[in-house]
Amino acid sequence: MAGVNRMSMMEQVHLGGEDEDDVYGGFNDYNATLDTDDLANDPSFQKAVLRTSHGRRPPPTGFRGGAGAGAPVLGGARMGTAMRGGRAGPSSMGRPITGAAAGQDPQARPMTAVRAAGYTAVGKRGVAGFDPLNQAAGPAPPLEPKPEDSPEEKIRQLEKKVNELIEESCFGNSRGELNLALEKAKEAGRKERVLVRQREQMSMGDQINLDLTYSVLFNLANQYAANEMYNEALNTYQVIVKNKMFSNAGRLKVNMGNIYFKQKNYPKAIKMYRMSLDQVPNSHKEMRTKIMQNIGIVFVKMGQYSDAITSFEHIMSEAPSFKTGFNLILCYFALGDREKMKRAFQKLLTVDLKIDDEDKYLPHGDKDDDKISQEDKQYNLVLEMIKNDSLRQIERERKYEAENCIKTAAKIISPAIEVSFDAGYDWCVEQVKNSQYIDLAHDLEIDKAIMFLKQKDFNQAIDTLKSFEKKDSKVACTAATNLSFLYFLENDLAQADKYAEVAMTADRYNPYALVNKGNVLYSKGDFEKAREFFREALQNDSSCVEALYNLGLTNKKIGRLEDALDAFYKLHAILRNSPQVIFQIADIHDQLEDSAQATEWFMQLIGVVPTDCSVLARMGEIYDNDGDKSQAFQYYYDSYRYFPSNIPVIEWLGAYYIDSKFCEKAIHYFERAGIVQPNQVKWHLMIASCHRRSGNYNQALETYKFIHRKFPDNVECLKFLVRICSDLGLKEAQEYATKLKKAEKAKELKDQRASSGTRRGSGRRREGSAEADRETSAGTRGAGKRGAARRRPNLDDADEESFQPRKQEVDSNYVDPLGPQMERPKTAAKRHNLDDEFADEELGDDLLPE
Repeated sequence: MAGVNRMSMMEQVHLGGEDEDDVYGGFNDYNATLDTDDLANDPSFQKAVLRTSHGRRPPPTGFRGGAGAGAPVLGGARMGTAMRGGRAGPSSMGRPITGAAAGQDPQARPMTAVRAAGYTAVGKRGVAGFDPLNQAAGPAPPLEPKPEDSPEEKIRQLEKKVNELIEESCFGNSRGELNLALEKAKEAGRKERVLVRQREQMSMGDQINLDLTYSVLFNLANQYAANEMYNEALNTYQVIVKNKMFSNAGRLKVNMGNIYFKQKNYPKAIKMYRMSLDQVPNSHKEMRTKIMQNIGIVFVKMGQYSDAITSFEHIMSEAPSFKTGFNLILCYFALGDREKMKRAFQKLLTVDLKIDDEDKYLPHGDKDDDKISQEDKQYNLVLEMIKNDSLRQIERERKYEAENCIKTAAKIISPAIEVSFDAGYDWCVEQVKNSQYIDLAHDLEIDKAIMFLKQKDFNQAIDTLKSFEKKDSKVACTAATNLSFLYFLENDLAQADKYAEVAMTADRYNPYALVNKGNVLYSKGDFEKAREFFREALQNDSSCVEALYNLGLTNKKIGRLEDALDAFYKLHAILRNSPQVIFQIADIHDQLEDSAQATEWFMQLIGVVPTDCSVLARMGEIYDNDGDKSQAFQYYYDSYRYFPSNIPVIEWLGAYYIDSKFCEKAIHYFERAGIVQPNQVKWHLMIASCHRRSGNYNQALETYKFIHRKFPDNVECLKFLVRICSDLGLKEAQEYATKLKKAEKAKELKDQRASSGTRRGSGRRREGSAEADRETSAGTRGAGKRGAARRRPNLDDADEESFQPRKQEVDSNYVDPLGPQMERPKTAAKRHNLDDEFADEELGDDLLPE
């Protein structure tokens, strides 16, 4: 039967003949005869199977369940064998029951040769389908965290803490907290050593993080150097350098060389620089160049200019720069080699700035927005963003460095390369005109005029500046501004006014030209017009300190004290520690009778200029007016210590001791006044009076006799001589009485002649009295209105008078070094793209006290 079935099945199989083209044709064609999935449910097929020897074999497996299992039972005669107990036993053939027959998961059956991986026929009976990756089981459970007390976790946390400490140390250094940065670096070093010991104890020495160890040591050395603990820094760097496990650690010898340079140990510095140069490969040209530049600078410090020249020349041949070229010129200047100075200057002019064309910062299109295309508008918007960005600032710094090096080098070598300074500067200007820095030629010529000023050669300076009159407007404006400044210093107001007008005509918005014009009007007494020019200069440039100072000075001159105070407050915000500005603020507060504010500002001024005698005297005057004699004495005494020839201060101190009944101490101050003014008889009379008040009559008599010999016609001296001699019973009393009568008669005749002359000239004096009163009031204005009621000592009544301390008249009696400087208007000179610091030194030195 089985053979018949096989033959009937084979009849349906088509075998390809040799004459067919497609050998695999019809391979995927489906034939219903080959469908064996439903053979188990086909009754005819099952009956046919039972008639065969295959159907009469015993069942291979046990019973899988009851009749409700839904599967037909093959070989039902053997059913009882599988159900004799709760557990299926072995078959009659001795074959063990499989897992599927025992009710286990059929998927647990091991793979056999006849069943592919992942395939099972039970999938049709309700089990999951093909899932070799077991994705139907859901997400994998999370990894179990390592316990925190495990050694690996402790090491990891400790390493993280070390990195955090290094970061905190670096941040502290950047903020300027050097002590904190050093402490963090030390703590990081301690924890890193603990970390290494723990790894060694766990036999994990091969896992030591060398990069972390290097970072800890390098940061610690840097913090030591920042805190000027140079020996500790060198020791730490030495630990890094000697460790062969750190690659490229030899480069750190540059840092060691820098430390030796700070310690002025130049031989060791050169040694370290050369050793680090050997460690750097030739491919790192920039780093090698910097190290060689350091070597050259150390040679300059040691005075070995030939060796320094060797280093600088090598740099200029490989990677030329302005600093190196300038240093090379200085070395040639030190050796006095003219030709090499010229060649080095020419080489300096060939250094490339590596800056793109400046035209890219110019706006596109017309100013009228209607005529600008959309592309030009977009470009102008981008230009607004980039014209002052960080890259643009770097370009400006490079350009400024180049200009400064070229101009400074020209100033240095000009007197050395030619017979005269003038000829040397002309050669430098000619070389600059033939180079790519042609724009600096005019600046060099103006610098030439400034150098003439430093040499006190004003005529040459003026001639040099006058040569710019026919140049382009910008240069002509600069030259005219400086000419106006020079003529103003020479008190030639006509020429100063002329060139100020020329400068304003060339550039009306030039604030320095407007300041010079205002200064001329201020000197002529036209304060209102001067005030207008100063205000216009401030409108054009709000940072022009000369205009702001002169505006405040002009407002103070015309009595607008509040406006003047406002101007000086603004100037104080710009120049925080300017003594002139602080003095003006304090003086205005004193004129406004605000003693508290005046005292505060004078105290600030003393903090800036603690040795200025006039400021200390003003402080003593303010405390004296307020009735605080002890504080007034302290400031007057400090003023006397710094300037012992100030007569008002000496007079006040002497009067203070007389008022305090310490006449012996007052003698010292009156003797000093007598040395300063030997022809003033009152100081000698006060010395004698102090001796008499202290009971030393013999010394007083000798002093009066000395006064009489030096001033024989002095009536007061003769009066005292007569009185003392009479009291002491001396015979000279009658002689001095006779001389006294003659001196009194001569004085009466002199007074009569003076009174007759006064009556003849009374009309003239009355005409000039108003002007004299104005001068007197203007001269004593700085002393304050409260000083008008002060009492001065009357030396004619030195016997009976109660001698009160005299307050100092700072502005009227003594020309101090600071006061008149404050009242002088600030001159201004055009900066013409020069360094502001240099321009202040050369042209605007009025900002500093003389």
